[in-house]
Amino acid sequence: MNPSFIIILVSVFVDMLGYGIMLPLLPFYVQAQDGSAAIAGGLMSMYSTIQLVSGPILGALSDRYGRKPILLLCLFGTAISYLLLGLANSLFIIFLAVFIDGLTGSNLTLAHAYVADTTNAETRARGINYSQLAFGLGIMAGPVLGGTLSGLGLSLPALVASAFAFGNTVFGFFFLPESLPYERRETKPISQVFSWAGQFTSIFRQKNIQNFLVVLFLLNLAFAGLQTNFPLYSNARFGWTPAQNSYFYLYVGLCGVIVQGFLFTRLQARFGERALIPVGLTCMVIGLAGMAFVPAAWMLFPVVAVVALGTGISIPSLTALVSLRVPDSEQGRLMGGNQTLLAFTNIFGPAIAGISFDVIAVSAPYWLGSLFALFALGIALRMSASHQT
Repeated sequence: MNPSFIIILVSVFVDMLGYGIMLPLLPFYVQAQDGSAAIAGGLMSMYSTIQLVSGPILGALSDRYGRKPILLLCLFGTAISYLLLGLANSLFIIFLAVFIDGLTGSNLTLAHAYVADTTNAETRARGINYSQLAFGLGIMAGPVLGGTLSGLGLSLPALVASAFAFGNTVFGFFFLPESLPYERRETKPISQVFSWAGQFTSIFRQKNIQNFLVVLFLLNLAFAGLQTNFPLYSNARFGWTPAQNSYFYLYVGLCGVIVQGFLFTRLQARFGERALIPVGLTCMVIGLAGMAFVPAAWMLFPVVAVVALGTGISIPSLTALVSLRVPDSEQGRLMGGNQTLLAFTNIFGPAIAGISFDVIAVSAPYWLGSLFALFALGIALRMSASHQT
């Protein structure tokens, strides 16, 4: 494995470790400044909205100036935002911290672009899968570390997360090589880089990737909102406590590690990305429907393993196939566009899950998610049929 690739994986893990520390604690920082739950929710919506704009622009900047300087800028911005949270003495400072983090929060996007620069058609999906694995491990370990540190004071987790981000910035500065040589960089005028509408819509004007992006959007929409909704669902259906939910989230994370760390590379080498996409989406359809209709709590564990298998093999396969259809000089813009799609789903997904939970039924977010995955499966099967003909 390329040493620079290992460095980027370490960077992703450390970055997500800090994010995992902070995400569950953010409502408590708001509460400490006499803020309400609505304000905490508004912060996350603001974060996702800012990323709608920043993702494509930062990706395009990395196409023009290289991955390393833009990635270091993002890591430094993350470090500053966590430091502000740790020192916050007002809601204004908290909002400023989240604003800065949203503006510079394209670390995973740039890491995926870096992976695209350093892999070929045979290794692209595996590289993206390993970056997703590093992401998942960081997200798993972060809440545990954050919960432990919070017992020593609420500001300590933020300061530790900031130290991780600063350390990651210094580490990248000295050890991470640039992945995009000058001859492969974008040469369009700088004014076009800061045109968000132009950056975002230009991705969707490329007919060879339109269907793939629609499938990615539906797949993420099927899953978005379930993390915030599941504690309500498990409590309403099975009387689960917060502690039981935390154990379940740990189990979900372990399923993801098994799929991404062990299964995906073997399946991809044997069957290829195109064959794995419909299989993964079928698992999503079955697993989400199973979560909606299981009669006993213990049955959630096998069905969510099916969901983890579905997301774990379909997302890296889809991302790799899209990446291979875009020139090297546009990989950053592509990954930024993907981040914008994800931000859209993070805005609308929780709203859809919450409204359907309140208005239709407690199981509605899950069978609606299954329906979204079914639509994605239909598009993927149509793409597969047209490719074979």
